[in-house]
Amino acid sequence: MTMFSERERSFEKRFAQEEELKFKATARRNHLAGLWAAKRLGLADVEAEDYAQSLVTIDLDKPGSDAAFAKIDSDFRLRGVSVPADQIRRMMSDLMKQATTELNSPAR
Repeated sequence: MTMFSERERSFEKRFAQEEELKFKATARRNHLAGLWAAKRLGLADVEAEDYAQSLVTIDLDKPGSDAAFAKIDSDFRLRGVSVPADQIRRMMSDLMKQATTELNSPAR
């Protein structure tokens, strides 16, 4: 194997690892965002967990989209929960950082 082939394979492996981490972090973020939103919607226990899981699966159906944000925003509006869109986005951004940190921690 040539040096170039080894290097290319190394880059491909790293890219795959980064994509997997991004996928897992997004799923974790959506779950955490779902629990955050469920609390504001007055959902508890099983309903809250089901809501959080729905945000994980909605992003699987439309990866890379704003589907999770759109669902939270829409549900808040339907239920009369007053949370501005920029606050939802900020929370989701913070939760993405948290999810990435959790996934990168050695305890996992």
